[in-house]
Amino acid sequence: MRTHCRRLFAVLGVFASAQLAYADSPSVTAVLNSSEAAVGETVHLEIRVAGARGADAPENIMVDGLEIRRTGTSQRIEMNNLNLTSSVIYDYTVMPLRAGRFTIPPQTIRVGNNSLRTPALTLNVADSPGRSSGTRPGRDAAAASASSLVFAELIVPSKTAYVGEIVPVQVRMGFDPRVRPRLVEPPEITGQGFTAQKLQQSGENTETISGRPYEVVTFKTAIAAARAGRFEIGPVKAKAQVVVPRRQSAPRSRPRSPFDLFDQDDPFSDPFFSNPFSQLGERREVEIKSEPVALEVKPLPKNAPPSFSGAIGNFTMATDANPKSLQVGDPITVTSTLSGRGNFDRVNAPVIEDERGWHKYPPSSKFKQDDEVGLSGTKTFEMVLSPNEKKQGLPLLAFSYFDPVKQQYVTLHSEPIPLNVQGGAAVAQNAGAAQSAAPTPPTGTARPPVPTATKQQDILYQLTERPRTAESFAPIYTQRVFWAAQLIPLLALVGFAGWKIRRTRIDNREAQRVAALRHETTDLMHKLHRNDVSPREYYAEASRVVRLKAALASGNRRIDPNIVDVETAADTFKLNSDSRDRLRRLFEQSDEWQYSGAHNGPGKVSPESRREVLELIENLR
Repeated sequence: MRTHCRRLFAVLGVFASAQLAYADSPSVTAVLNSSEAAVGETVHLEIRVAGARGADAPENIMVDGLEIRRTGTSQRIEMNNLNLTSSVIYDYTVMPLRAGRFTIPPQTIRVGNNSLRTPALTLNVADSPGRSSGTRPGRDAAAASASSLVFAELIVPSKTAYVGEIVPVQVRMGFDPRVRPRLVEPPEITGQGFTAQKLQQSGENTETISGRPYEVVTFKTAIAAARAGRFEIGPVKAKAQVVVPRRQSAPRSRPRSPFDLFDQDDPFSDPFFSNPFSQLGERREVEIKSEPVALEVKPLPKNAPPSFSGAIGNFTMATDANPKSLQVGDPITVTSTLSGRGNFDRVNAPVIEDERGWHKYPPSSKFKQDDEVGLSGTKTFEMVLSPNEKKQGLPLLAFSYFDPVKQQYVTLHSEPIPLNVQGGAAVAQNAGAAQSAAPTPPTGTARPPVPTATKQQDILYQLTERPRTAESFAPIYTQRVFWAAQLIPLLALVGFAGWKIRRTRIDNREAQRVAALRHETTDLMHKLHRNDVSPREYYAEASRVVRLKAALASGNRRIDPNIVDVETAADTFKLNSDSRDRLRRLFEQSDEWQYSGAHNGPGKVSPESRREVLELIENLR
């Protein structure tokens, strides 16, 4: 009996697998949960791909007047008459921004090598919830009452700015304390053409507005425009749950609250609010939305100095170096401190105006902010320099920024720092040969007789004349002349050893530099293949990889990757015009995304852009 059951289950499993394997070709459907909505009221869009376990669907759907974003993905497997059907479902949230009749165009869904298209959908949007023909009056009235208990306000103190300039922004959200609010989605500043840092809660207090008490929560952030033009900042959107009177099945009269003195149908006049501990309330989700704010963005002047890296604000610089007494080839740690107020994410290390006779290493940095959003603070850079020859002072450092108040570029220079650099080749002291002259006899004395050349060469002369140098029979190693002669090769050997040690140190530094550049390149290439990297980080790391590969390919020129630009990289790899244009677009995208902190927009890089960037970088040889 057990054997027969096992065989039956095996046959059913094979049959089910065959039915799943030979299922119908993939198909796609799209449906809205409602064809009518009001401005600010969300609608649910569902795209279902049947006969497939995975597909490539768009993250956002672009429709003028509608904001459509994907909110989730799920998979479903169903069995019907022993036929297994696998489906993947993509959920979207549709937010109407204005009233009108909108058509959601067909969307292309890729399933393997197949391309499917969804049907076109129509959505009618009314000005207010009460005007929508397909909504329920009772529910809309309750939602309107709930939304009147909360508010949002966007405050932008400056209405004009420059490209890349950090503009402080404040968001105020107010709640009536009797509705016991609870945020479901934190506030978000919507809009395009600018970047925004993460909202930071800075305070909470109680205010009386129009005679009503509100609990007001304040958030702070900073924005920066990525290009010139006129933009709308906001609106600020958030979702919260509030406790409102429970909906009744049939309308009935209710007594007016003593707070509703003028019979204005105040939602506070409901008896629920006079007894907050009653069981008449229910939690309801409401959307909070503010009014947008216009911002005029001006381009930066074109006469930027060479040391300008995009810093905008007002800064001061202090520089120090240690040690100040060293040998040629020894490292010096140069510390530069930049303090002030501005876009510190675009503040790079000061540049050396004259690098002749110096070897420079990439700097490190750390930032200490003085406020909630990092608008003011201090950024410290540490850079290692090594002199290749004798120097009497540290080279001057330059840092440039744009002052939006003065509307001009400002360049800061470091103070002169004296150094005492010694060493190099051994100093050879030329000892002049001392000329000994015979002493001049005093005046009035007779000079000694000069021996004549015809001196008699008799045997008596040979026995009585002393030799000019005294001969000695002592061992040679006890004589000073022997040790003086041995000192010459010893000094030569010591000098050669010192030269070899210095060359080894220089070669080791270069090998360590090349190894560090290769290690950093490998780590960044691993990050570029990941899908969870934000666009700002992705393009910054991609441009950094190009700089590192250009520095590694430079050979004996020893190019610093921090100063590699588009033209330097293109000339190093001898790129054609098409590759130069692609590389130029990569650097321009990196600069645009790097104007500020977290970008306010799509959170991922599209697969097409990712493949194009990886193909460009991998072909750089």
